[in-house]
Amino acid sequence: MANSAMAVAAKAPTSGAGKPVLSVANLEAWYGESHILHGIDFNVNAGEVVTLLGRNGAGKTTTLKSVMGIIGKRTGSIRFNDQDISRASSDKIARMGVAFCPEERGIFASLDVRENLLLPPIVRSGGLSLDQIFELFPNLKERLNSQGTKLSGGEQQMLAIARILRTGARFLMLDEPTEGLAPVIIQQIGQTIARLKSEGFTILLVEQNFRFAATVADRYYIVEHGKIIDGFANSELAANMDKLHTYLGV
Repeated sequence: MANSAMAVAAKAPTSGAGKPVLSVANLEAWYGESHILHGIDFNVNAGEVVTLLGRNGAGKTTTLKSVMGIIGKRTGSIRFNDQDISRASSDKIARMGVAFCPEERGIFASLDVRENLLLPPIVRSGGLSLDQIFELFPNLKERLNSQGTKLSGGEQQMLAIARILRTGARFLMLDEPTEGLAPVIIQQIGQTIARLKSEGFTILLVEQNFRFAATVADRYYIVEHGKIIDGFANSELAANMDKLHTYLGV
């Protein structure tokens, strides 16, 4: 099943996207003795938004962490811009232009918005300025002197995304960016992702909310029990809705 899924994904339209930026093959990963990923295969092309869909515990977040080099044990091939990063440290991967925004957001509660924004190091040239970030997220400018503990969930998510945009990374991995957010904030996150794509960013997105994913994604991969079991382009979403309901249990 996985091989046929990969064939579908490989030939899927990519909305004019370029060559593969990230290529993952036979990726396996462990938390201690727990074997989580069992041979993940997928690719992300330049300028695409690719979404990993699946139920809780399927291995989606572990896949992002494996790419970022923050899983203790992983095997297989991970290539970024044709360079093997499967054994690279997370700091080296970050300096190559990869950024990870975790589901838990990682906001420093005791720091205000400005301090949170200025804390991450600039790893490459081309990071967004504060003015550019405030254009994307006007709420953050209004809350500039507010501590992390006083931000709403939506504001915390905006801040988490804004921080990685300052680093200069052009390949963004976003883990469940809409979870628990109000519809109006989800819409704003979607508009931000669309704008970043239009400006040349490449995005790997983990989502359970496929209705949101459908507004931003070029392609989808379905993750189940640590494997890619299917894949299709956004243009094929309607034809795959019955399967998607079965995969996601919705």
